[in-house]
Amino acid sequence: MLNTGTIYGINGPVIYLKGNTGFRMSEMVHVGKEKLVGEVISLDKDLTTIQVYEETTGLRPGEEVVATGDAVSVTLAPGILNNIFDGIERPLERIAETSGGAFITRGVSVDSLDRSKKWETHMLVKAGDVLRAGDIIAEVPETRAITHKCMIPPDIEGEAQVLSAVSDGSYTIEETLLTLELIDGSKRDLTMTQKWPIRIPRPTHHRFPASVPLVTGQRIIDTMFPIAKGGTAAIPGGFGTGKTMTQHQIAKWSDADIIIYIGCGERGNEMTQVLEEFSELVDPKTGNPLMDRTTLIANTSNMPVAAREASIYTGLTLAEYYRDMGYDVAIMADSTSRWAEALRELSGRLEEMPAEEGFPAYLASRLSAFYERAGMMHNLNGTDGSVSIIGAVSPQGGDFSEPVTQNTKRFVRCFWGLDKSLAYARHFPAIHWLTSYSEYLTDLGSWYQDNVSPKFVDYRNRLMALLNQESSLMEIVKLIGSDVLPDDQKLILEIARVIRLGFLQQNAFHKDDTCVSMQKQFLMMDTILYLYKQSRALVTMGHPMSVLKEENIFERVIAIKYDVPNNQPELFKQYRRDIDAFYQRVLEKNA
Repeated sequence: MLNTGTIYGINGPVIYLKGNTGFRMSEMVHVGKEKLVGEVISLDKDLTTIQVYEETTGLRPGEEVVATGDAVSVTLAPGILNNIFDGIERPLERIAETSGGAFITRGVSVDSLDRSKKWETHMLVKAGDVLRAGDIIAEVPETRAITHKCMIPPDIEGEAQVLSAVSDGSYTIEETLLTLELIDGSKRDLTMTQKWPIRIPRPTHHRFPASVPLVTGQRIIDTMFPIAKGGTAAIPGGFGTGKTMTQHQIAKWSDADIIIYIGCGERGNEMTQVLEEFSELVDPKTGNPLMDRTTLIANTSNMPVAAREASIYTGLTLAEYYRDMGYDVAIMADSTSRWAEALRELSGRLEEMPAEEGFPAYLASRLSAFYERAGMMHNLNGTDGSVSIIGAVSPQGGDFSEPVTQNTKRFVRCFWGLDKSLAYARHFPAIHWLTSYSEYLTDLGSWYQDNVSPKFVDYRNRLMALLNQESSLMEIVKLIGSDVLPDDQKLILEIARVIRLGFLQQNAFHKDDTCVSMQKQFLMMDTILYLYKQSRALVTMGHPMSVLKEENIFERVIAIKYDVPNNQPELFKQYRRDIDAFYQRVLEKNA
């Protein structure tokens, strides 16, 4: 018999029930005649508090609330990829069909995944096999890009014996695939479907330290401020600085197997653009649509705040599920500031004591719990997978000292600070090299050494040193102009310009520059540093910078990013010859 209660008070998305209802903490409930979805967030002997994931307009005291007996959970089975969900895993296309229009009606009840579709299933186990939690029992080609691996649920304890198993064929997600005998002698039928509470991390065997980079094809990220697979990164920036575009580029070009894009509290038109763009994009790895390995969770700013708060956890649980199959998953959370604002609004409704700028006192612990679920893991079934979290932060007025940015900084190891002045100067990605950092650089050093070049990290540090020197010199230039600088300092300013325009700036719409291989990134650094070495030798001999700048070699090196395709690294040898020819010309001209 399900527990029930009666609404006593309503405050926006928060409702109160009087008396001891028998509900449990974090239990999912159905509210009122329309059966709105809600979750129990506070209990005492006299009062039960529930947050409702849908609009509560028209609800009134006296209406009934019915418990479901389960926590707020997501359905995990084939059909998640190439799909668009709302914040509590309801497919938007199915909702549109049911509602008969573009607006979501309240209390709409649709299955998270298609229960009637039959999936080609290849069974990997047979009667008599002994299995444990997490073991893979069947493979289903979910899309052209991803094979879905059906697993034993993680809540099964000890060893279980297969009593019977179906043969290969087409099955729905609800048809029984096998029957297990558990250690206590009971029997359990297993289908392709699992349910998992969104607020509880899925179990793993153990966590690996960061050792492999998530290669994104974006030079300022891969070379200057890399993120590891299973790592965490924040992209803070004011309005129009390119947070969403940076995440799009990573989603398109990174070497993650699966992308989970969470639009949390974004503007409706921006979310529409994401949905349209992603459905048209072609996956550069396979030539199939990018949506074949992508799931979108759309939760626009006009949707109820409680669902916005849940959407982050929904996306995270889907990501952990695919990680358990052995895939590398990247989560794009856009943006965690809107999620924190939802927390603030709910906290205000609950009359909790506010902390800095009205955010709840538990903001830091919620952020840490979210980012802590990232990691490169050894799974229960012996596979290795990772969840990388890249969260956009939208500080009001671009102020990085506000609580969400500051607390996020405490829990992420990679910080890509976007700069308004760079964005307005059309320098994209607008990640500022002086405010950004990555703590993964030392962890990934051996990978760069083995897979790119032993000189990679040294070259990166030399480029960074030149940019820092430029920053110091610009303070002097602003006061007294560049003409009074000695030639060796003028050279630093010129080479720093080459680094900024030729290496850090990247054109997302150019076929060769939108995504750059690690090998080309290294050869570009090598060419820029060789130009610096030869130019410095000329300046040391007394040749003025004005003579060096008469040659167009600096502009030629800036244009490498467009002129050298990713698959023709041998062309870089010609640039070395051109730099040597430039060196000889200057020597002869001033002999």
